Amino acid sequence: MPLCGGTSDVKQADGKTQEIVDKVKHHVESKINKSFKEFKAIQFSSQVVAGTNYFVKVHVGEEEYLHLRVFAPLPSSGGQPELHGIEYPKTKHDELKYFNPN
Repeated sequence: MPLCGGTSDVKQADGKTQEIVDKVKHHVESKINKSFKEFKAIQFSSQVVAGTNYFVKVHVGEEEYLHLRVFAPLPSSGGQPELHGIEYPKTKHDELKYFNPN
């Protein structure tokens, strides 16, 4: 279990992770001015804050990947996940790690 404020170990993405990235896909495409047919969460780590920051490696086709920073507010707030950063382009072998909002 991660310490509050620290990031968790990198884990394989699951259905919840995919739901989170699906909710910000259109923001990603708009920000980098590119459409993706494939948008599959591969790995993630998380950081507990007043909500949760997710750092997610996403496969976007062929040999292309990107890393996302997505903030998911506490469920009691009723808010939706928000895109807080993108690192693109990335490769399959690039390490997924903490990065500042951009």
